Amino acid sequence: MGYKGDSDSAASTELNFIGKGTVVEGGIRTESSLRIDGKIKGSLFCKNTLTIGESGEVEGDVEATNAIIGGKIQGKVIIKEKLVLESKSSLVGELKAKKLIIDEGAIFDGTSNMGATQVKNIGNEPIPKRESQEEISLKK
Repeated sequence: MGYKGDSDSAASTELNFIGKGTVVEGGIRTESSLRIDGKIKGSLFCKNTLTIGESGEVEGDVEATNAIIGGKIQGKVIIKEKLVLESKSSLVGELKAKKLIIDEGAIFDGTSNMGATQVKNIGNEPIPKRESQEEISLKK
């Protein structure tokens, strides 16, 4: 089931639903946004925003641009931009996301990778040396 707005840009305005009580076994791939209130057993690729409602469950690998999780995910999760784990959500598995927001009460059990950040020495100035406790004592 999908809803398409008045715009010609289907990828940004179409919304697909998987309702409560519906179980899908197999892979899902969509260019538009997707809301899941049912259960998915298989891989899921969403080129836009993925929303998993409180009753929604996904068992399998997930890839999306943005995601708002209120239900359960078990598997490898790759989010290109922002992931929000709402207070009643549960994520068990490997996570890679650019931005991560975890609300109080959310469960996250696994590993996460938010990308390595390179530390640069600004202006090529030497990094100041930290003084040891002995050096501080000698100055007194």
